[in-house]
Amino acid sequence: MKQQRMSWRCVALSLSVAVILCFAAGVMAAEAQEEWKKTIEAAKKEGKVVAGGPPTAVLRKQYKETFESRFGIELELVSAPGPQNAGKAMAEFKAGVRYFDALHGGSGTLEPLKNENMLVPFMDYLILPEVKDPRQWWGGHMWEDNVKTNRFIYSFSADFSIPPFYNADLIKPDEITSYDDLLQPKWKGKIGFFEPRVPSAGQGLWGFLMKNKGKEFLQKLAQQELVIHRDGQQLAVGLAKGTLAVALGLSQRFVDPYIKGGLPIKVLLTLKEGLSGSNGFGTVAIMRNAPHPNAVKVYINWLLSKEGQDLYGRALTQGSRRLDVDTKWLAKFNTPAAKDVTTPEDFEKVRFYGEDIITEWRVPGGEFARKILK
Repeated sequence: MKQQRMSWRCVALSLSVAVILCFAAGVMAAEAQEEWKKTIEAAKKEGKVVAGGPPTAVLRKQYKETFESRFGIELELVSAPGPQNAGKAMAEFKAGVRYFDALHGGSGTLEPLKNENMLVPFMDYLILPEVKDPRQWWGGHMWEDNVKTNRFIYSFSADFSIPPFYNADLIKPDEITSYDDLLQPKWKGKIGFFEPRVPSAGQGLWGFLMKNKGKEFLQKLAQQELVIHRDGQQLAVGLAKGTLAVALGLSQRFVDPYIKGGLPIKVLLTLKEGLSGSNGFGTVAIMRNAPHPNAVKVYINWLLSKEGQDLYGRALTQGSRRLDVDTKWLAKFNTPAAKDVTTPEDFEKVRFYGEDIITEWRVPGGEFARKILK
C-alpha cells in the first residue's frame, strides 16, 4: 500500500512538472511573438536592411522580392564576392561609416571582421523559437568561429565541396581518376582554378590539396599554367568554349546555364581523393552598430526560417542544416546536403571549414598560393 502511494506521488509530481514546463514554454513562446511583432514594427520605421550577399542575380531577385513582400521592409542585397563585401565593410567601419547590417560569406571570409571587433554576438539577435531551438538544426547550432566560446559567425549550411567540372569533348571520365593526373603535360594551360589567394572555394580546395597532397604537388600543379579567375563566370565560359578542359573550385551556379543549354560540361566524380565537408556560401554575421538594428533582426530570423533557408539554398545550390527544409533535390547535382547522407559525427571527420581549419590549412594554403602563383 505504501509503495502504491509512493507511485501515485511520483506520477503526480511528474504531471506537475510537465504542466509547469508546458506553461513556461507557452509563456516564452508568447513573449517571443510579442517581441517579434514589436521588432517588425520598429524595422518598418527604419525602412530597410543592407546585406552583403553572394554574387548571384537569382538570389538578389527572388529572395529580395519575397522578403520585401513578407515584411514591407526594403532589402538591399549587395551582390558581390564575399571578400569584396567584407573588405568594403571593414574599410567603411574603420572610417566611421555604417552601411552594412549583415554580411554573408564562405569559410574564412568574415573572420577578419571578427578579429577587428566589428561583429556582434550572433545569438543576441535571434527571436523566433523555431530559429533559436538547436533541435531544429542538423548537428545543433554550428559556428564558423568554432574555437572560442564567443560566437559571431553562424554557419547554416553543410554539404560537400563541389567536384571539378570538365569539358566532355576534351576529357574522358576515366582519364582523370586522381588530382595527380592533372599534372600530365597535355593539360598544361587547360586547367581553370577559382582564385586560391583569397578566401574562396578555390582557397578551400587549395588548402585541401596541401593537406592531402603536399606542397610539392601544388608546386607541380602551379607549373601547369593554371588559368585563375576570381569570376566563376569566366571559368564557366572557358569550359563551355573548350579553352579549358577542367575547372577546379567552381560553383554549380556558374555552369548550370551551359549544362541546361546542352553544352558538354559534366561533373568529374572519379577522383580518389574524395570531397571535403563544406559550408559553401553559408555563413552570416551582423555588423557592430548596424544602421538598421531592428531590420537586421527581422532579416536574420527570416534568413534562418524555413522559407528563408529554402530560398537561399535553392538559389545557391547548397544544403541548409534546417531539418524541416527539403534538400534531397541536391542529389542530382552530385552535392547532397550533409544531413541527407551522413551523421554530424561522420561529417566532422571530413569537415574542411571553421576557424580551426582556416588557421591550420586554409590561411597557410592561401599564403603558399600567393607565394608560388604569379
